[in-house]
Amino acid sequence: MFLDLDKKDRSKVAVIDDSGEQLTYGDLCDFSEEFKKQLPKRSLIFLMAENCNGSLLGYLGSLSNGIVPLILSAKTEESLFTALYNLYQPEYLWVPNEMVEKLGYEMVFSSQGYSLLKTGNAPVAMHPDLALLLPTSGSTGSPKLVRHSLHNIEANADNVRRLFQMDGTEKAMAILPMHYTMGLSVIASHLLAGATLLLSGRSLLDKGFWTMLKEATSFTGVPYSYELLMKMRFTRMDLPNLQIITQGGGKLTEEMFKSLAQYAHDKGKKFIATYGQSECTARMAYLPAELAMEKTCSIGMAEPGGQLSIIDENGNETFEGEATGEMVYRGENVTMGYANSREDLLKGDENQGVMHTGDLARRDADGCYFIVGRLKRFLKIFGLRIGLDEVENLIKSEYGIDCYCKGNDEKLIVLVTKPELVDVLPAFIEEKTHLFHKNIDIQFVDAILRNEAGKVINQ
Repeated sequence: MFLDLDKKDRSKVAVIDDSGEQLTYGDLCDFSEEFKKQLPKRSLIFLMAENCNGSLLGYLGSLSNGIVPLILSAKTEESLFTALYNLYQPEYLWVPNEMVEKLGYEMVFSSQGYSLLKTGNAPVAMHPDLALLLPTSGSTGSPKLVRHSLHNIEANADNVRRLFQMDGTEKAMAILPMHYTMGLSVIASHLLAGATLLLSGRSLLDKGFWTMLKEATSFTGVPYSYELLMKMRFTRMDLPNLQIITQGGGKLTEEMFKSLAQYAHDKGKKFIATYGQSECTARMAYLPAELAMEKTCSIGMAEPGGQLSIIDENGNETFEGEATGEMVYRGENVTMGYANSREDLLKGDENQGVMHTGDLARRDADGCYFIVGRLKRFLKIFGLRIGLDEVENLIKSEYGIDCYCKGNDEKLIVLVTKPELVDVLPAFIEEKTHLFHKNIDIQFVDAILRNEAGKVINQ
C-alpha cells in the first residue's frame, strides 16, 4: 500500500483535522480498500482538495489503488476548472459534498464529507508509472501539469523522513494546501514515518489554528506564513511542544531568516530551511539546523538521496568548491516531466532523474548553496544585468514592505504597497544597482496578489 500504510500500527492516530475527528492508520487502510471497490484502477480523477480528512482519504485511496488524481484547490476558479476539465476529461471527481449539486454528475459514493462523482467521460490511456498530477507551481490558468510516479513520491517522502530524522512520535502541523507540492511533502513524509498529522485549513489568524499549533512538534511554512506569524509576535509565544520550524516555498528575507534562526537558538528548537520544486516532488535541499546562525539565507545541501551541482556560464559542471551558475539536482524524486494535454498522460520518464532547476545559485567553500535568482528573472537594460529577485530582496530588507519586480529590456517596473516609496525608491535602486533612475518605474498598488502558497499572481 502507498507509503506502507498497511505496515503501521492500525490503532495509531494518523490524522486529526479541524473538526477534531481522528483517523487511525487502520482507518486509512480500510478506506483505501473501500475506495478501490468504487472505481476502476487507472482511472483519472480530479481531487478538489481542502485540508481535511475527506480530502486526504481521497488522495491516499487513489495512490494506494493505481488511480491517478489531479489535485486542485476546491476554491479553483470556475473558468480554470472548466478549462482543465475540458482538456483532460476525468472519469471521476472527488469533491466536497457542497459542490455535488452544482456539478450535477452522478454520485456513486460518499464518505467523510466528500463525494465521488462519475462524469461519463471515456477512460484515458496513461503511462503505467503515472501516479499523480499537480499544477505547475504558480500557474493560474495554464494546462501544464507535473507528472509524478509513485516512486518519485515515496522516494522524496523517505528522503525527507531521513532529513528530519522522524521516528513516528511527531505531531506535524500541516497547514500548507494539499494541492501545493510542499503541502503534500509534509503529508507523505510524516505518514511514511508513522507520525500524526494535524491537518488544518484554518487561517493563521484563527484561534483554532493556535490551539492546534500548541500540540504540534513541527511547523512547516512558506515565507508568507512567517511574515504573518512575525506580525503576530510568534517568537514570543509559549510553544513548549514545538521542536522544529521549517521553511520552503521561496526565499526568506535576511531579516526574517536571522530572526527565525535566533528564535530557534534561544528557545532550544531547530530551524531548518529547505528548498524544492514541484518538478522534484517538493524538497531537494536543506540547511542543517546547526548552520542556521552562520549561513543566512542558504538552502544548504542536497537532501539525503539527492545530489546538487552547478553548471557555470561556460557550461562546466562541478559538484564541489566555490562556483556560481545554474543549479542542477539529481535524485529519484525528479518527476517524469510535464503534461499539456490528455495525450501527454501516456508519456514516460523524460527527465531520467536529472532536473535543471532554472535557479541561479552560488556554492560556497563549505558546499552550502545560496539561491541568487532565476535564469528567467533577469532584465538586461542598456547592457546592465538586473536580477529581479535581488532587487526585491534589497527593497524588502531596507524598507520591510512587500514588493514585486518585473519589466523589459528598457525599464524596471517595481510594484510597492506604500505610496510614500514611489519617489524614494528610484534613487535607492540606482545606488544599489547603478541602473539610471529614468529606467526605473515605481508603481503603487493596494496589495501584491498571491496564491495560497505565497507566490505572486496576475501582477
